[in-house]
Amino acid sequence: MGGKCPHRKVKKRRLSHKTDRRARFLIKGDDMVYDELNKPEEERKTLPVDEDLPGMGQHYCLHCDRFFANVAVRDDHFKTKKHRRRVKQMMGDAPHTQLDAELAAGMGMPDNGPKLMSM
Repeated sequence: MGGKCPHRKVKKRRLSHKTDRRARFLIKGDDMVYDELNKPEEERKTLPVDEDLPGMGQHYCLHCDRFFANVAVRDDHFKTKKHRRRVKQMMGDAPHTQLDAELAAGMGMPDNGPKLMSM
């Protein structure tokens, strides 16, 4: 009765196409985006022209760390619920870092208490 499944003829993709496209461009972590937003306007760099990025790398959403093909698509993105949530998240408390995770797991520097006497 058993036998092979008829749907196993095609190899299964390991990553979806969407995940592969996102991984193609370097995506910053939440803490890096938060630090970039807290910089003054003078310290922020202008975007260089890059042929590998969508829209030559000129249409960028700083909160979401995404590049867009043109201004219209970027402006539509600004109206989405995802962007609004991301803005609210970035305007709140600082996101957790790897150091916070290590301290919570007890892997940080040991706390041996105050030194009583120095010799």
